[in-house]
Amino acid sequence: MKYAYLAVFSPNNEEGYNVHVPDLPGCRSYGKNLADAIFMAEEATAMWLWHAELKSEPIPHPSESLTVKSPMFSSYICADTNEYRKKHCNQAVKKTLSIPSWLNTQAEQSGINFSQLLKDAIKEKLNIF
Repeated sequence: MKYAYLAVFSPNNEEGYNVHVPDLPGCRSYGKNLADAIFMAEEATAMWLWHAELKSEPIPHPSESLTVKSPMFSSYICADTNEYRKKHCNQAVKKTLSIPSWLNTQAEQSGINFSQLLKDAIKEKLNIF
């Protein structure tokens, strides 16, 4: 799923930016410069939302606007939980399947890697590349 939330960027006294996403309780991050802060905010937001999806918890609606005092500012950030999953959740899951014996024999003789073939077929079916 793709999401967009407003984040609040606060310049840090030392250097960099503290960031929080008011609509997602506890969603905070930090970046050593603005580009890093945006990247880290997107990662933190994707992780927060991924966890909520995983636990079937409600996803808060994003605010349409925020009022902040200078030198703070707000900006939309994007989060893609599908991309987050691909990047961080690569633990293998065992699946049991059934195919005809004759097909299994031919596939084994041809050296087919069943796991790789299944992974490739699922990605193709879901248009994931």
